[in-house]
Amino acid sequence: MAGTALLRMINSQADALDRMTELDLAGPVAVLAQASRVIIVGTGTSQHAAELGAMMLAQAGRDACWYPAATWARWGPGPRAGDALCVISHTSETAYAARARAEALAAGVPLVTITGLGRGWPEAIGTVPPDESHTYTVSYTSTLAVLARLAHGLGWPDGSAEQLARTAGQVRRVCADPGTEAVAMPARSLAIVGPGPWGITAREGALKIREGARVLAEGFDTDRLLHGGAVPYTAADGLVLLEPGADPDGLTGAVGDAARQERLQVAVLEAPLDAGLPPLLAQIPMIVRLQLLAETFARLRHQNPDVAVTGAWNEPAIWGMGAP
Repeated sequence: MAGTALLRMINSQADALDRMTELDLAGPVAVLAQASRVIIVGTGTSQHAAELGAMMLAQAGRDACWYPAATWARWGPGPRAGDALCVISHTSETAYAARARAEALAAGVPLVTITGLGRGWPEAIGTVPPDESHTYTVSYTSTLAVLARLAHGLGWPDGSAEQLARTAGQVRRVCADPGTEAVAMPARSLAIVGPGPWGITAREGALKIREGARVLAEGFDTDRLLHGGAVPYTAADGLVLLEPGADPDGLTGAVGDAARQERLQVAVLEAPLDAGLPPLLAQIPMIVRLQLLAETFARLRHQNPDVAVTGAWNEPAIWGMGAP
């Protein structure tokens, strides 16, 4: 599958990260600085960005939480006085994200939005042109870079332009040498597990593998895997441990040992010792490794990673449900 749009998008990410350092974000930072609480919403890949973004803002000392866009739009308590809403949608067409934005605009709730360039939201922070592949990559990592910059502007010590430049350098290094050779194609399914923020990256990586290669994959926070998630796994399955050395309790490594005893194929993905990135920024080169793994699995399985959602799953009426 050489020459797929997915591979082009993956390889474009380092340059995109560099461009995110040039954005003028003073206005959105000012909006968030006035809020007593920041709520970040998104769907799918954008939800994973919202989760990491909330962690970044919390590191800046802000009261921040995340919601799946549908939960916020239809089941959430709604904004309270002093809230600001941050809506993430790579396309601006995601139904419940668009509803959350429309309702915030109608109610006068302070709003920051992040989407692709030219997507019709005039107030938005524009990141990159829309992904050329259904398996979104560059729109995700560029959104993480924007969230890091917003958090830095609010007082997070990390997320500076210099740190994002170092992150982009690590992404270039990963694109040249992904280091995923130890991850074998599973006979049945693949579990990806990591501590803390690596658990979010595990879920995003599993989504890329499902979309791009049509391989059954699941992502877990380590503790959630232990508490019942591991029950169905057998020797037909594989387990990928993300950064077990970052787990302060050693639980991720211990779960890997248990998996080996149960005859699962276990592989470990760790950052180079000289990477020097703080944990939340380290998620960017790690997810790029998993994106490249998805592309590799797609080639091995002769799948087209650029057309992920097909058939009845692609019925426009379903995708439009919940839109404003």
